[in-house]
Amino acid sequence: MKIEIWSDVVCPFCYIGKRKLERSLAKMPFKGQIEIEWKSFQLNPDQKTNTEISTLEHLAQSKGWSMEQTREITANVTQMASEQGLSFDFDRAVVANTFNAHRLIHLAKTFSKGDEMKERLLVAYFSQGENVDDPDTLIKLGEEIGLDPEKIKSMLESNKFANEVEQDIYESRQIGVRGVPFFVLDRKYGISGAQPDQVFDDSLTKAWEEYKKSNPDLEILAQDSGDSCDLEGNC
Repeated sequence: MKIEIWSDVVCPFCYIGKRKLERSLAKMPFKGQIEIEWKSFQLNPDQKTNTEISTLEHLAQSKGWSMEQTREITANVTQMASEQGLSFDFDRAVVANTFNAHRLIHLAKTFSKGDEMKERLLVAYFSQGENVDDPDTLIKLGEEIGLDPEKIKSMLESNKFANEVEQDIYESRQIGVRGVPFFVLDRKYGISGAQPDQVFDDSLTKAWEEYKKSNPDLEILAQDSGDSCDLEGNC
């Protein structure tokens, strides 16, 4: 059974949701028969990479928040991440456009390393203050998970996988994705946001039970969205 996940590299709830899904899957007897495919989504396609200011400063400026407000809000998100075993450092996070990072994930997918690449990019952005739009950084990160650095360099110097990224984004619009993470289970059910653990458990079980049935229209398996980031930049 396939689980498709629309997600952005700089979305905190995407990383939190990834851990929630992984924990839920670990409890399922059918976990070995699940295929996960990462789909590209850009919260801010027009974002200019800017290494001169921190993500905290960028948030304060773009939202009209004071730095005190910004630190309080991000501290709450950092605490949520910590509860999932993740370490976020917004002081070090670099403001970056994620298009090339998504292209790198698509390259990694051709070598069955999409999940590894996604994880490495999330760690790089949220924990290590890496610029996920910098070519040398992307080459290094890809090489760390076993990708050929020359293949990464060649890809970055071309438009390869640009169409695939755009197709993912187009597809997200077709199924009504307005915020990420968005999980689609067997093209039958959707989970919007980093929902409570029980939602993941129940949704996975239900999707698996109906795995071989015909595909109905997408159904959201929760009345309300879980924690997510939306197209207006709200997280």
